[in-house]
Amino acid sequence: MSHLLGLDIGSSSVKACLLEIASGRAVASATSPTSELPIEAPQPGFAEQHPHTWWQHVVAATRQALASAGIAGEQVQAIGISYQMHGLVCLDQAGEVLRPAIIWCDSRAVPYGEAALRAIGSERCLSHLRNSPGNFTASKLAWVKEHEPEIYARVHRIMLPGDWIAYRLTGRVSTTASGLSEGILWDMAEDGLAGMVLDHFGFDKAIIPEVLPSFAQQGGLSSAAAAELGLAAGTQVTYRGGDQPNNALSLNVLQPGELAATAGTSGVVYGVTDGAGADPQQRVNTFVHLNHRADAPRYGVLLCVNGTGIASSWMRRHTCSVDGAGLDYPAMNDAAARAPVGSDGLLVLPFGNGAERTLGNRNPGAAVLGLDFNRHGRAHLLRATQEGIVFAMKYGIDVMAEMGVPVKRVRAGYANSFLSPLFREAFATTCGAELELYDTDGAQGAARGAGLGAGIYADAAAAFADLERRAVVSPDAALSEAYATAYSRWRQALQQHLG
Repeated sequence: MSHLLGLDIGSSSVKACLLEIASGRAVASATSPTSELPIEAPQPGFAEQHPHTWWQHVVAATRQALASAGIAGEQVQAIGISYQMHGLVCLDQAGEVLRPAIIWCDSRAVPYGEAALRAIGSERCLSHLRNSPGNFTASKLAWVKEHEPEIYARVHRIMLPGDWIAYRLTGRVSTTASGLSEGILWDMAEDGLAGMVLDHFGFDKAIIPEVLPSFAQQGGLSSAAAAELGLAAGTQVTYRGGDQPNNALSLNVLQPGELAATAGTSGVVYGVTDGAGADPQQRVNTFVHLNHRADAPRYGVLLCVNGTGIASSWMRRHTCSVDGAGLDYPAMNDAAARAPVGSDGLLVLPFGNGAERTLGNRNPGAAVLGLDFNRHGRAHLLRATQEGIVFAMKYGIDVMAEMGVPVKRVRAGYANSFLSPLFREAFATTCGAELELYDTDGAQGAARGAGLGAGIYADAAAAFADLERRAVVSPDAALSEAYATAYSRWRQALQQHLG
């Protein structure tokens, strides 16, 4: 049997998935390490990881998946890569990494992005980049240029994390338009490199690697890499995508009007459109989607709420356990369901995990509002937390609707917060959208992407024909008024909290 290998390069771990081509089944997956990867913070607000650490765990996860499936490396026909977005890897002329990667959650570059927005002009940034330069990859390089001039002087190429993994696999230095857009290095109006950004920061365009399609033959596995991984030399890398566009791909979200959602540590809704619109207040971001073509444009509108799963895990640790023992998540869900819609007026604002883009980059902190010692118990607090997460995502979805991205049907993986029946009910009913849940993840999506890029699948319909749908949740008409009232109350409380 022939297989596809999907690699998902996260900041917490690396996951490898082997997908059997004939059946469309994920026959094995492995995660390395089993505990979270460390993130180095040499100064407050810094977040770095060394690319060689990612490679170490790519090797470990790939070998574990092959052993679990009991297959030889020669049976892998193509490789796909999903990766943590917005990072910066710097290479010298010999192809060596010059410094640890500055990753997505590093905030040191914020002043550089703000200065670029003022200098280039807000209107020009929004009409061409569809974003502020913000705290993205280009601004991170500007920090290196000013603070580490001896390193910057040796920079030959810059790469995103997934670009570096592809380079480590194949020896070919390349990137994608989708990746460059997430780094704010792609001009969506011109469909080419963002000269205005390069000029503002004084970057030579030669530091940008060769630009390849997201779905294409991107290089064959080198003999050295193949020996480390246990795969066959020459095996093609045929797909690459940032983690959120890739999550959309894993759910077959490729066409205008389709939306994908996740609710892990943070919560994301990602909608595809054929118009590169921008939010003037930059509460959501627009990037080039994976299947974009000049004659068939596709863009991804992304909203992110930082405090979703992390809010639930905080509640579990601090209100549902004593000395490490207590309720697990299913038991928490059961307890939450004993409280009514709206939690008898108790409200939770789940914004305790850093500055929130949907709130204009403000960091108001989390809050519990309306607590009545005589009426509210743990069930109310747990339900209010789940409702607060849903309402925070709905708040961002309303921004997407203003941009012409209607929410009628949302696809999500059957995982994390979407395992909770109450969360699913609240999400579907509050958003007025049908929610479809699938058995998939980022590594499996990368494997299917590899099949598309290699031409093994004729089209997306063939690639996702065997994707298993676990459940469909429709808005509950009997509860719609109650949820609408609760959301209105929550939104009003948020505005008061923000002042």
